[in-house]
Amino acid sequence: MACGKSFVADALREYGCHVIEADEVGHQVLQPDGEAYGQVLEAFGTGVLDENGAIDRSRLAGMVFGDPVQLERLNLIVHPAVRKRALKVFEETRQRDPGGVVVYVAAILIESGAWQEMDKIIVVTCDRAQQMARAMHRPGAVETAVLARLENQMPLEKKQTFADYVIDTSGTKEDTLRQTALVYEELRRLAS
Repeated sequence: MACGKSFVADALREYGCHVIEADEVGHQVLQPDGEAYGQVLEAFGTGVLDENGAIDRSRLAGMVFGDPVQLERLNLIVHPAVRKRALKVFEETRQRDPGGVVVYVAAILIESGAWQEMDKIIVVTCDRAQQMARAMHRPGAVETAVLARLENQMPLEKKQTFADYVIDTSGTKEDTLRQTALVYEELRRLAS
């Protein structure tokens, strides 16, 4: 969260990578026709719905982020559905572009266990003070909510132990783009 994943993903997209966002896949599985919709309603009730019958993600987040038991309950429903749908999208993308580079952007890839299904892991990092400052500049950011989300994620130092590549966004945008270009060139080489 707030480390520069989106900035790096946009650069990789510009280089020609197929970028798939876990958040977008998560939105899809929570839609009324999505794989997790019914189970979420069963577990958390109709109070999570908006006036159109869709799951209100911010309402649902408010119910779970302060409660580790409820968060785990939600994760056990949503993560398998996201994983299954993402793997399907990866395969469809590989069939369309067999030599392409597919990048999956996921804040909790390691925590969910999905990292084991990836060929390579890129961890985007920055120092904790920058991470907090960036998160607080987002519209509607509330310090307690930001801290709760960060506490529910694995520390960046530990995530780096899973990484094949680390891109540190603590410096300038140019420095981040330089690091990203080097990683892209390596991925391009491996894919061809």
